[in-house]
Amino acid sequence: MLKRYESFLESFDKKLEEYFNNQNQYIKCKNGCSLCCEIGEYPFSRLEAEYIMNAFVKLDKATKDKIRQNIFELKTAKSEFKGERFLYKCPFLIDKKCSLYKSRGIVCRVHGLAYLNNGIVNLPECTNLGLNYSGCFNSQTKEVKIENLIEKNLNTDKILRSKLATEDYELECGEIRPLIDWFNVDI
Repeated sequence: MLKRYESFLESFDKKLEEYFNNQNQYIKCKNGCSLCCEIGEYPFSRLEAEYIMNAFVKLDKATKDKIRQNIFELKTAKSEFKGERFLYKCPFLIDKKCSLYKSRGIVCRVHGLAYLNNGIVNLPECTNLGLNYSGCFNSQTKEVKIENLIEKNLNTDKILRSKLATEDYELECGEIRPLIDWFNVDI
């Protein structure tokens, strides 16, 4: 299944490259910017979690130890959290870089893009910080003016349950939950 998922990602990444190229005028992402990885829930399917952990075991010991420490700290913080929605920094983010970039999940691959979701334009969080799409978004009126808006819903669930994923690549993504919930750590 992981080999089929890897082939699916190659195909999906080609489509994403096209989306990013079409939206290039609105995107300010650059190497070293990690805002989208610094606070979120990061929905990952069972398949994605398995794929990223397969890449994790191949990392050097120091990087794995740092990630393990990040996960332990996040699980501890989550166990003490009293709010409704636990947002956190991705445990794979080290020194503002993804330690598993080539194996990152769908949510990570689409970060930075605006797309249509059930008739509503879904903008990246960094829009509010004056970054991606900020030049075409009026924060007062909430109006968005984007040429060539991506009309495909890029939510993890929609992508992994699409005809391409389920029929063409015969993938079964399984349950989708926040990335941190895939890790079992004794606290």
